[in-house]
Amino acid sequence: MDDLMYLKSGTDIRGSAFSTDGRPIDLTAERLQAITWAFVNHLEQKISKFEDLKVAIGYDSRITSINIKMLITNVLAEMGVDVYDCGLSSTPSMFMSIINHNMDAAIEITASHLPMEMNGLKFFTRDGGYSGNDIREILTKASTKQWLKDDFKSNPKKLNNMETYCEGLREMIKKGVNAEDYEHPLKNLKIVVDPSNGVGGFYITDVLEPLGADTSGSVAVNPNGRFPTHQPNPENEAAMEAISQATTKANADLGIIFDTDCDRSACVDKNGKPINRNRLVALASYIALKDCPGGIVVTDSVTSDGLTEFIESELCGIHRRFKRGYKNVIDEAKRLTFDEGSKAPLAIETSGHAAFLDNYYLDDGAYLATQIVILLASLRKQDMTIDDILKKLKEPVEENEKRIKIETDNFTEYGNSVLESFKDFTDITSGIERVKLNFEGVKVNFDKKKGDGWLLLRLSLHEPLLVVNCESNSKGGTLKMLETLKAFLSEYDKLDLNF
Repeated sequence: MDDLMYLKSGTDIRGSAFSTDGRPIDLTAERLQAITWAFVNHLEQKISKFEDLKVAIGYDSRITSINIKMLITNVLAEMGVDVYDCGLSSTPSMFMSIINHNMDAAIEITASHLPMEMNGLKFFTRDGGYSGNDIREILTKASTKQWLKDDFKSNPKKLNNMETYCEGLREMIKKGVNAEDYEHPLKNLKIVVDPSNGVGGFYITDVLEPLGADTSGSVAVNPNGRFPTHQPNPENEAAMEAISQATTKANADLGIIFDTDCDRSACVDKNGKPINRNRLVALASYIALKDCPGGIVVTDSVTSDGLTEFIESELCGIHRRFKRGYKNVIDEAKRLTFDEGSKAPLAIETSGHAAFLDNYYLDDGAYLATQIVILLASLRKQDMTIDDILKKLKEPVEENEKRIKIETDNFTEYGNSVLESFKDFTDITSGIERVKLNFEGVKVNFDKKKGDGWLLLRLSLHEPLLVVNCESNSKGGTLKMLETLKAFLSEYDKLDLNF
């Protein structure tokens, strides 16, 4: 076998599953078989169980998912694994299959928000999602194996895992709202949902509607792995505009949008105003800190100063900006809670990955949406709206992000050298102050004359890029900061400065 490490995408395995332009396919049958074989071997060592393994498998709406499921299932069964087919499933529900149905592990076939030709694998045990090191070990092992048996046909057991998962969400809402009509706590609420043609239609039919909600006006409901409506990504402007328009057109109280596999979500209020990025983090923080005063909210590194003020001044919590990457954020919350003895009730990334302590630190878009629905229904009893909570969140006048290509093979070493030099530059430049408590890249504050805000320069997690994020409290401020940065970077001939 060839080196498969290029299929590692953080804590997932991802690659092209069919070709749209004549390029070679990454996730060939041979490679998927070898990866499945390596996963079983790795799993046995990870959980110290070498027989009678039970593994649940689910998949998203991509056009290649069912074929990949059949191929993987055959290998698992041939290796003596007891396989449970969960059908079309959300990624968080696959972790919950371990909790609810006593599985040893679970696999979700998905590539999240990536284009339709892509697909991939996510692995779970009772301890949570696999780490980057776990994926590295699996791919290293798979690179040594050539699987030649392709004629075995499995007959996996069917597992109604989504049914159990949805029942849990419904019970959360009933208990959380505690309405007079206990079985229909969402009666008289209109909630529009956009599943992005992914798997999230269950949230309409199996969660909201049985509880009395009016979901008419929902869009992109049917699973379609070609994603004909818009990108399945709550960070995408067109996607957020679609749910905004659907919500206002239906005169709904709330709009909810999911990515393909429902591990991320975002919302819009009744006026169609987006509740994503900093606004989503603020709302989730309000929910998490309600019963945990003084708790720590761990976020990624690009959240706003206004969010910090909101969490610490309005909610009496502590804001810890950490690194980009949802697994980094979750692992830091776990470390603070379980190792340091602090309490971090929420780990959340601006992309929409949100993991609550009381939900196994599982990043679950439907769980987040459910918490917001409970809040919406509870606020209505007090004649309040979500906007009443978020109106105290100060938002920057400008935000900007730039991606600078590093044009050399040793991009990590080169990028880190740029960051070290940028530290020295900021320490001797007037009007700029480097933020000392910072966990990723170099972050600097600019005074009012220089830009009236902050800028973060960091190395991309997976690509040969330097990424710049900045926000300003003044119009034109981000441009001033970027001009200062560009002047500094002009001496580096391996950077593409066309930004």
